[in-house]
Amino acid sequence: MHPDKLSSLLETELPGMAWSMQPSDLEKFGQDWTRFHDPQAAVVFFPNDIKEVQKIIQVANRHQQVVIPSGGRTGYSAGAVATAGEWVVSMVRFNQISDFNAIDQTVKVGAGVITEQLQHFAEEHGLFYPVDFASAGSSHMAGNIATNAGGIRVLRYGLTRDYVLGLTVVTGAGEILHLNKGLVKNASGLDFRHLFIGSEGILGFVIEAEIKLVSPPPNQAVMLLALSSLDAVMSVFALARGTLQLSSFEFFSDRALKHVMSHRGFDNPFEDLHPFYVLLEFDEDEDQAMHVFESGMESAWVNDGIIAQSIDQAQQLWQYREGISESIAHYTPYKNDISVKISQVPQFMQQLEDVLAAEYPDFETIWFGHIGDGNLHLNILKPESMDTAAFKTQCESVNQHVYGLIDSFAGSISAEHGVGLIKKPFLPYSKSAEEIRLMQQVKQVFDPNNVMNRGKVVD
Repeated sequence: MHPDKLSSLLETELPGMAWSMQPSDLEKFGQDWTRFHDPQAAVVFFPNDIKEVQKIIQVANRHQQVVIPSGGRTGYSAGAVATAGEWVVSMVRFNQISDFNAIDQTVKVGAGVITEQLQHFAEEHGLFYPVDFASAGSSHMAGNIATNAGGIRVLRYGLTRDYVLGLTVVTGAGEILHLNKGLVKNASGLDFRHLFIGSEGILGFVIEAEIKLVSPPPNQAVMLLALSSLDAVMSVFALARGTLQLSSFEFFSDRALKHVMSHRGFDNPFEDLHPFYVLLEFDEDEDQAMHVFESGMESAWVNDGIIAQSIDQAQQLWQYREGISESIAHYTPYKNDISVKISQVPQFMQQLEDVLAAEYPDFETIWFGHIGDGNLHLNILKPESMDTAAFKTQCESVNQHVYGLIDSFAGSISAEHGVGLIKKPFLPYSKSAEEIRLMQQVKQVFDPNNVMNRGKVVD
């Protein structure tokens, strides 16, 4: 639709609505952290309340116009990218936290509340919101819900899904639903709340959520261990899990560490470089931590280690892990966010290493992940001289090998980033034809005219 005709339509059918067609806004709100698609949004809306969102969807249905939800745009699967003149609906104005209930330990958050904002709110009230990841300073709660975000503490606290007690949504048909209403127990039929969690915006818009908070954990200690080999990773995990009260067990390679040190100007935490590293967060217990370190050294799994002696040092050690994605972003990495059962991680990683050596001999690959929950992040870096489209095509041609291995382990092609556009062609490696058909039918129920995030996840 020509911009002048679209402007006239919006002024007639959505009078008083805040929107923009400025090229800078269309580019900013029309993409996420993936860089494989050029943003081609037609307009960006900035609604103030749920009724305005409902009106946008109703008008979109009348004109068969696709709408895309836009949050913090920190996704890695092109789930919030506008590629064909879609209407983008930004949630930046839904940034209020309200209705805190100290007895229920619950709070309501708008779709645009930033993850870190909720974490600080919980802390101010003597409570804790444990879902955390590197993009916590910019990701929106509705986006977290739409992808069922995990992060660094899944091992102890679980996923976003475990903290959503209620949702207010606008469906693709323009209906407003209040799902579960904050109840802990509710056996009154199908719980549609869980359909919207992880749905990637293909059923409707999450407008507000009632979130459960928890009591803060005991004082946490942080330890960084340098490991001798890939095989040592799970041996140390088994040792640590049997000895410490773990909150996090994070893994990364020497290549990942080099990029973080270079990008942020950090010194090497150890005298030498080592093949692999694990970062542990756990309930403070120095004797038990030393037991893990010394046992790991005796078994030749651990080469060196650091236990943080202050909060500042703990935060610094975390930066070696949390800074990885930022440090490689300018390489336009092709990201594989994959998972298998925890018990299968060692065998899977070894077989995948063989695949990578054979299929990616000329590309630099960066490993890191949440080993304690079976989630691995494999990043293939684009050579500076290589065309982005050619790089993406070559990576996708290798996916049949990578995802074929995941399929043989009954794993997932997307552990926490979602499917979006990037992984949509490979969904059959994780979902059966019957499951995909049922997903399409569920979408049809909530979005009969297929206006919600069309082309993402399933057709």
